[in-house]
This record gives sequence, structure tokens and C-alpha cells, in this order.
Amino acid sequence: MLDGALALALPVRYGQTLQVATAPENLHWQSLDHDGQPWFSAEFSMPTGNIIAATDPKTAETLVRLFAACRQQNPAFLTDHPGLQVITRNDFPRQWGLGTSSTLLAALARWAKVNPYSVLFDTLGGSGYDLACAYAEGPIWYQLQNGQPMVQPVDFQPPFADQLYFVYLDKKQDSRAGIERYRSQAREKHDYVEQISALTRRCTEATTLAAFENALAEHEDLVSEVLGLPRAKTLFFNDFWGEVKSLGAWGGDFVLVTSERSAEETQAFFNEKGFRVFIFYRDMTGFPRRSSF
Repeated sequence: MLDGALALALPVRYGQTLQVATAPENLHWQSLDHDGQPWFSAEFSMPTGNIIAATDPKTAETLVRLFAACRQQNPAFLTDHPGLQVITRNDFPRQWGLGTSSTLLAALARWAKVNPYSVLFDTLGGSGYDLACAYAEGPIWYQLQNGQPMVQPVDFQPPFADQLYFVYLDKKQDSRAGIERYRSQAREKHDYVEQISALTRRCTEATTLAAFENALAEHEDLVSEVLGLPRAKTLFFNDFWGEVKSLGAWGGDFVLVTSERSAEETQAFFNEKGFRVFIFYRDMTGFPRRSSF
């Protein structure tokens, strides 16, 4: 995606909220995890956004950069009140890597009334697909064309949805580190971009599980070749009967798995290997069904 490949992206039902209220002075920030426990708090001066105090300086510095990028587009941002109280809440464990940063950036940009992609490219970097998902109401094709994000809603309702699952690897990846690793590859990537785009279309249009699995396997092999990294299936699930597709910063966080066997047998396979977070496709994407944690 960083070099313009077409991607199929699915918004998930999990997310993050941002609430803003007035306060006597300064900007008081608190971030709550999925269990309601605070994991970060800070105080910033207004309207400059300078750090007064913070439980995690690195997170506070990232927020300062986001504030500055928002003010670059909207100089009036943070000037309406002498003080503010901001509370963010995740409804999923942060270590899952389902878009803590992108959902925060989307909420901030909406609050500041600015272009979220400009804020992203000026601060955190990346392709922007996860930011597009924060605004999407369904499956999308996402692509950078001449550096500009292009979002197209697509009809992706696979008849084999009940044979798709998400498994958490508990190997949290740093997206920025993943980007740097990809950028360090010196090889020409134009042909790879075209091949990946074609595979994205095949995945989207697949009407059988077998066709979907074939496209996933080719996609994994191609990305493995580009990055010089082994597939997640090779590393962890070489004896699994279905396919395993890495997601996000390749090789960590969640993988998408396919299985023609029963959900119970499939879940038991991963549970026995120590991977306890097993989520049905319809649960991850918002359709009603059960999950197991």
C-alpha cells in the first residue's frame, strides 16, 4: 500500500471514543483501557499544547505533534476555552493493535475540523488505510494514487464468512518499525505492486473458500519474498490445514485464518497451541455471532 498497491480493508466493530468537556484551565487528558482503567494521563498548556505533566512522555509528545498538525490546518483549534477535559476510551485491549492510533487521530481530526490524512502524513506516517477504516461503514478498497488516498466502497460479503476467523498472536508489532523495514528494501517494487493489486481483486471477488485461500497463499508468499521474512503459518502453524494471512505490521498482532472444518475443531487447534483469542469473522466485523476469549 505504501507504494500504491490496492488493498481490501475491513472496518471492525471495535473502536475508541473521545469525549471533550470544559475545565477551568489547561488541557487535562486521560486515556482509559477496555476495562475502564486509566493507562495514560497528562496535562497540557492551552492553546500551545505544551506538556506540563505526563505519565508517559513518549505518548504525550505524540499528542503534542498531533495537536500541532491540527493547529497547522485550523489555528483556532484549542483556543475556544481556557481549559478542557478530554477522556478517550477503547473497547478492546490496546495490545490487540486494532487501530488505537488511527481511531484517536480520526477523532482528533473530527474535533479539530481538519483533514485527517494531512495530520497522519505530517505526524505518524503510514499508508492511511486504517484511518480510512475509522470512517468507513463497510468494506473498502484503499489505494494511494500519486500520494493521495482513494477510498472505494466494495461489496465484500463472502459466502464462506463462517469459515473465517481472527487469531491474536500476542506479538505486538510497531507499525512505524514495519514501515521502515519495508522502506529499507532496495529492490524494485513496481511489479510487486501490480501483483498485489491483482490478488486484492481476486480476494474480493472470490466466491468459494478454495479460491479465497489460493489468493491468500499467493499474497503471503509475495509479501514474504519482498520483506525477506517467513510467513506466520510457517513460523507458528505449519501443521494447520487452512490458510493463515498476516495483517497490519506483518507478522504480529492478528492473523486471518480460514478453515473448512468446524469452528470447534478450528478453535481447539489454536487454543492447544496457546493462542486463546479466537474471534469469528462476523464478530470482528460487527455481524452477530459469538466470540471466545
